[in-house]
Amino acid sequence: DRFNDVQVDIWETKLSKSYYGCSERSPNYATNSHQVISNGYLLIAASGGLNQQRTGITDAVVVARILNATLVIPELDHHSYWKDDSDFANIFDVDWFISYLAKDVPVVKRVPEKIMRSLEKPPYTMRVPRKSEPQFYLDEVLPILVKRRVLQLTKFDYRLANDLDEELQRMRCRVNYHALRFTKPIQNLGQKIVMRMRKMAPRFIAIHLRFEPDMLAFSGCYYGGGDKERTDLGEIRKRWTTLPETSPDGERKRGKCPLTPHEVGLMLRALGFENNTYLYVASGEIYGGEETIKPLRELFPNLYTKEMLANEELEPFLPYSSRLAAIDYIVCDESDVFVTNNNGNMAKILAGRRRYMGHKRTIRPNAKKLNALFLKREQMPWESFAKKVRAAQQGFLGEPDEAKTGRGEFHEYPSTCICKKPFKFSSSPDKNNHNNQTLTRSPEAESEYGRNEEDQ
Repeated sequence: DRFNDVQVDIWETKLSKSYYGCSERSPNYATNSHQVISNGYLLIAASGGLNQQRTGITDAVVVARILNATLVIPELDHHSYWKDDSDFANIFDVDWFISYLAKDVPVVKRVPEKIMRSLEKPPYTMRVPRKSEPQFYLDEVLPILVKRRVLQLTKFDYRLANDLDEELQRMRCRVNYHALRFTKPIQNLGQKIVMRMRKMAPRFIAIHLRFEPDMLAFSGCYYGGGDKERTDLGEIRKRWTTLPETSPDGERKRGKCPLTPHEVGLMLRALGFENNTYLYVASGEIYGGEETIKPLRELFPNLYTKEMLANEELEPFLPYSSRLAAIDYIVCDESDVFVTNNNGNMAKILAGRRRYMGHKRTIRPNAKKLNALFLKREQMPWESFAKKVRAAQQGFLGEPDEAKTGRGEFHEYPSTCICKKPFKFSSSPDKNNHNNQTLTRSPEAESEYGRNEEDQ
């Protein structure tokens, strides 16, 4: 009874219409055309899966600006766990990327042949420490770039500090939310799936279930599958030689374990979503297959995946995990409610984007508190359980006041790029009458999927 039951609109964030995404350049921003001659060509090797690479690409543009370098279209990782040989141009619209960033940094598709022929040595390769400050790049990287003219930074993910000055933070947002646009084939199929969901229901939830074998193995968690589960996940876990030994029970108590599909369903029902709600599940191979997903399907029978909605149309994308992830990204971004189930790269990137695009409802399980409730689920009536779940989820529903400056990763909480709409009061004789209060019109961030015109 000590839990206060707070009424919230489960489909829309409170005060969401009072904020908008803002990443415009300031009046004193020096555009690329006014900068001095480039200090050289910057090659970037992004690492990881699609969304990890996305953070690397975003930061690479900012680093190019810091170094006054010409950025070469980044190389994507072909050797990670996902083994995807897609190049940048297979996933993102290269020409749009170059043209959109023209006022920020010069971007080229490759180093000119005459420059490569003139080099006495192959391009210099180095790896910078994680979370490096801009001054590190100026002190340690710039001299090498100026001397060698072509420089490659390898394994480029999270290699730039989280907190930067306002102009560079807003530049991050221009890259991530505007310049990185998916190719037409990816956009078109993603939008088709969204339209098919909307045809069945005006509103739907997208869940990034993240219950694949590799995720569970990496987490070090245990889900009651006995010796088979321990053996299966233990073998996968050997791929990461630096992972520490962990206590599965301890990790779960600390809120570090993804919820099971059943637990995700229980959380959503407790929050107030009815069983006729339509769910889109973004996921790869679910550990345990249909048996694992069955309890979630019983709670929400209207459950769909990209494979169910676009079977034959998906065939050209099947060999490429990053392109499949891009399709899921689009559907999750366009959903009315997005549910993350871990704090991985896709969860952070989409949570930040949805805040920027108008604080669309984004639910992140408060796994630490929910775990204690799931353990006692059978010992309390449903009404009491649901009330406590709602209390536990306060502050984890994507409300504007969650995005506090300096909290978490900038990609998840892009506070510098979120502006509050100014209030304009009518000139009423009664200055104390706040009923005449109206909002001034401000630019609204919109989805770019399927559009050709400029975003701003």
